[in-house]
Amino acid sequence: MATWVFLAFLYMPLFVLVVYSFNANNLVTIWTGFSLRWFVKVLHNPDIRDAAINSLVIAVVATILSTLLATAAALALERGRNFRGFGTVNGLISLPLVVPEVVVAITTLIFFSSIGLNLGLGNLIIAHTVFCIPFAVLPIRARLKDMGGAYEEAGRDLYADEWRLFRRVTLPLIAPAIGAGGILAFVTSLDDFLISLMVSGPGTTTLPVYVYGMMRLGVTPEVNAISTLLLVLSVSLVVLALLLGRRARSRD
Repeated sequence: MATWVFLAFLYMPLFVLVVYSFNANNLVTIWTGFSLRWFVKVLHNPDIRDAAINSLVIAVVATILSTLLATAAALALERGRNFRGFGTVNGLISLPLVVPEVVVAITTLIFFSSIGLNLGLGNLIIAHTVFCIPFAVLPIRARLKDMGGAYEEAGRDLYADEWRLFRRVTLPLIAPAIGAGGILAFVTSLDDFLISLMVSGPGTTTLPVYVYGMMRLGVTPEVNAISTLLLVLSVSLVVLALLLGRRARSRD
């Protein structure tokens, strides 16, 4: 019983948000009937469309870069534990997971300001890439740890060089985990608010920041519709990441 109460407390606000995003009334708290008018209005709003495009561009580029860096970092940490500074590198990669995001956002803003970096969307891409690396590393490291070193040793016994060993043995085995890490990075970047709020400039507004600006005047049906779309996309991608992780484990 306690479990169901906890789940209801946790997910009831999301359920209410989704239900009222289909409300025909202009008032978000009074239900008058089912309607898709707010979704249509959101899709035809050029400002929302521009913010969504910015978010997607940042998320896609940051996902590609952070996943590549996370793969290299996971391989170095799991296959090169004996290198000098292992503990320091391991801690630094995991640091964004435990440091409050507001601290990361403020320090990123101060760093960019101190070096005079003003690349527009480039600033956001750099910030999101660095922030997403730890999330992409998690499933890749877990997969490498589950694999052990038996497959690589077998490949070396067959005289495979390191590049062929990686391309023919390691990469196919960790590919689902790389996909899962990429999805986690994409969701993290797409939904990020604090770093985007601190680092974004004119013309680089992301969708979460735009929604925040809309909510200054109160919660509107458009906000509910945007939030529902983001929720559905994020949940779908997380489920896909879990399925990829399960597929990776089933291949052992």
